Amino acid sequence: MSTERSLRTMMSLAGRVALVTGGAGHIGRALANGLAELGANIALVDIDASAGTEAAAKLTESWSVSAEAFACDFEQAAAVQDLPRRVREKFGRIDVIVNCAAFVGTSGLQGWAVPFAQQSDTTWRRALEVNLTAPFILVQAAAEDLAASGHGSVINISSIYGLAGPDWRLYEGTALGNPAAYAASKGGLLQMTRWLATTMAPRVRVNAVAPGGVFRATPEPFLSRYVARTPLARMAREDDMKGAVAYLASDLSAYVTGQCIAVDGGWTAW
Repeated sequence: MSTERSLRTMMSLAGRVALVTGGAGHIGRALANGLAELGANIALVDIDASAGTEAAAKLTESWSVSAEAFACDFEQAAAVQDLPRRVREKFGRIDVIVNCAAFVGTSGLQGWAVPFAQQSDTTWRRALEVNLTAPFILVQAAAEDLAASGHGSVINISSIYGLAGPDWRLYEGTALGNPAAYAASKGGLLQMTRWLATTMAPRVRVNAVAPGGVFRATPEPFLSRYVARTPLARMAREDDMKGAVAYLASDLSAYVTGQCIAVDGGWTAW
């Protein structure tokens, strides 16, 4: 008898629980929405409790899944470590973790998106705590849940700046910045992905997605320069990330671990 399964069966997340950090943010909402569309119940984690509650309510309304908001400050290690217990109490299991919460290039931090000489070591430490240390603590605390799932999958949201250095010509004459700590944390997240993939195998898969720049009222002349630098000739949309995360979360990628999918319009191809 053939053991071949249909793609529709392999992509289904029905009955599984996906924990999405940064779930009330622009990309996090899109990712949670995509996983819910495939049937996953969603533990939506964000530092903004009211935005998280609103985003979870929309998921339930749109996809008839169970979605619950969990407020958590990723600079508080004890709170991150306790998060799997809270999710387990609500849902009874954790099958997928999407580490999307992060300080990004536009985050309003002192000594952050400024010239190199002005970047703050205090902010550097905060960024590494949220972008790199918190995902480590979370996956470690949820390791038994993921292993017990039978379909355990971790997806770390990195960046093209975890793969390549910035092209400073794009930034000339603009107010935009590109913090060293962002690149270092996102590059570290990719190496942690590989380390966890071999450490948590064979019961848990660990992969990453590296988004390119996402359009969000991006000003000129940066926008035109970025588009000209990108083979697919546009910036990303939040929805562009949904397919890669859905693939890595589901059994479509059952034999894939330790990998990074660059969803960057070809930015890192030249």
